Amino acid sequence: MKLDKYAPIEWKFAKRCGPLKSSIIRDILKVTQRPEVISFAGGLPSPNTFPVEKMRAAFDYVLTTAGTTALQYGPTDGYPPLREFIAHSLSKNGATIHPDQIMMISGSQQGLDLLGKVLIDEGSKTLVENPSYLGAIQAFSVYEPHFVPVETDDHGLIPASVAARGEGARLVYALPNYQNPSGRTLTAKRRVELVEVCARMRIPLVEDDPYGTLCYRGEPLPTMLAMNPAGVIYMGTFSKVLTPGIRLGYVVAPRPLFSKLEQAKQAADLHTAQLTQMVVYEVIKDGFLDQHIPTIRTLYASQCNIMLDALSKYFPPGVTWTKPDGGMFIWVTLPKHIDSMALSTEALTHNVAFVPGSAFYVGTPETNTLRLSFVTVPAEKIYEGIERLGKLIAAKI
Repeated sequence: MKLDKYAPIEWKFAKRCGPLKSSIIRDILKVTQRPEVISFAGGLPSPNTFPVEKMRAAFDYVLTTAGTTALQYGPTDGYPPLREFIAHSLSKNGATIHPDQIMMISGSQQGLDLLGKVLIDEGSKTLVENPSYLGAIQAFSVYEPHFVPVETDDHGLIPASVAARGEGARLVYALPNYQNPSGRTLTAKRRVELVEVCARMRIPLVEDDPYGTLCYRGEPLPTMLAMNPAGVIYMGTFSKVLTPGIRLGYVVAPRPLFSKLEQAKQAADLHTAQLTQMVVYEVIKDGFLDQHIPTIRTLYASQCNIMLDALSKYFPPGVTWTKPDGGMFIWVTLPKHIDSMALSTEALTHNVAFVPGSAFYVGTPETNTLRLSFVTVPAEKIYEGIERLGKLIAAKI
């Protein structure tokens, strides 16, 4: 039967598709697949940290001892032993987190989508620190919020900006630790202030914490979840401490919100894969992360120091950058007249890639900013790539 006699379908997309845009990071990553490109663009964890043999042994063990359970449908909220493990690990600084507050999700990106689905209506005021994580902006944009930017500085989000702009907001979204894209950390004092402002104004506070354990020195700062479990929604992930390929994260939510998130997840995918949850639990249950995470910290700290050294050698006067205490990113600010989007296009012709900063703003973007990721690039390539980029910048000053 020949089908070419039928007219092409005139696709009529839902109104919510209007805000959908391709991620500039994903678009750049397509180009960086070329081996000659030195890429500082992707926020990818180093594959050198992936515990391949540990994961292989865990898959073998789970499939051998509990294969039929692992391959079956599971509960929407997730594998109970894993949820209990996470609840115990988060019960610090006087806070008690219960397993029935924890829902396993298919990567923390799904958590952002579910939060948008249950909390944001068209036109809802949604406060987002500026700059902020592009994936969150994308996830929330589907639900057509009224984004309100929250001011930041070298010490992170400014709580007074929330107090000034937050009346009637559905949520405040924050990444307190080694923020993507800036690498900045919200100070302990400001964490207390932000929790107090949100509690006083009755605004849910979303604490997205994918990088919190990746500190280079000292211990991670207390979570805002511990300060107010009834008002803070906490998001965590195994992508940065095990592997992103398993797509496993979790959200900790106050009970009134939890039931709605559970219903939204049932509508989305019924449940996160039971097999991967059981495997991750098998890997981490006996303290593996306590030995594994320090090796990641050591590697990333070394990579960060190499890039900071390269920046000081090859970037011209008038350019500034953050000096992160953890995480995966450095934020660069160029002289005002340099457009990082145009610079990115030029840099790609010299086989160097980065992410222009304008993609990370919900308000008026600062077009003279850019994000560099250092964790996947060998030391000699960091120096080479930063030198090339520095010459391009110097030619514009």
